[in-house]
Amino acid sequence: MTNDSRPFLDPGKAAAFLEPLTRLAAEAGAAILAVNRSSMTIDGKADGSPVTQADLAADRVIGDGLAELSLDIPTLSEERLHLARPPYTGALFLIDPLDGTKEFVAGRQEFTVNIALIVDGTPLLGVVGAPALGLLWRGLVGHGAERLEIKPDFSIGKVTPIKVRPTPAPGEAWIAAVSRSHGDLRSETFIASRPGAVRQEFGSALKFCRVAEGQADIYPRLSPTCEWDVAAGHAVVVAAGGSVADSQGRPLYFGGRRQDFIIPEFIAWGDRAAAS
Repeated sequence: MTNDSRPFLDPGKAAAFLEPLTRLAAEAGAAILAVNRSSMTIDGKADGSPVTQADLAADRVIGDGLAELSLDIPTLSEERLHLARPPYTGALFLIDPLDGTKEFVAGRQEFTVNIALIVDGTPLLGVVGAPALGLLWRGLVGHGAERLEIKPDFSIGKVTPIKVRPTPAPGEAWIAAVSRSHGDLRSETFIASRPGAVRQEFGSALKFCRVAEGQADIYPRLSPTCEWDVAAGHAVVVAAGGSVADSQGRPLYFGGRRQDFIIPEFIAWGDRAAAS
């Protein structure tokens, strides 16, 4: 389907996708962990970022799974950009099959599977799986967010509702989630403007999840990144009661309105009131 088809999705029916997308994220995580990191093939993309057998294996699982659902909704994956026909309007599945490839290649555990459902340019549903940690976060805007434990057989275990926490009281330290691999001066300056702020480093979309579950107050990324890095986490934070916007408080838009699917900047806030 091309973007000209303007696929329509009633936001009220989006909840029906929550369980299938959760299952696909868990299955994609299993495919990633099945890859031997010590002997896998690592190639370079045009932008210099790495792509591995694990990225491609997870992408196949998700792509095949969405196809089996027989959905009349286009899919955009980081690993299949050559098929993209932006801008997209209406409904869109936006996927990063392995967010944090650098962390994965380095042998760390902080990589995720990101699947988002976009409706009219805004993330409505997001699933972020962290297979090496045995955890998955998901959220449907207007219906809340949850953290799920993933069992060794990749079935779903304990499910815990999550929500953001209030702004720190005067004298209390802000917790800022920051990138382990992608620091930038503007973000550091923003964090430094909050006296006593404590930086916590995480890879991939885990930073959004820490804000959503109340373990961090803010996650600033005041330098360019891509839509598929942001969309699923955006939905989880907003579903948990937070907000994600640019540095001026303006909403982000998804679906390729900007060239190369770039998000110039964003700040994820736990407490919406703090963003105003």
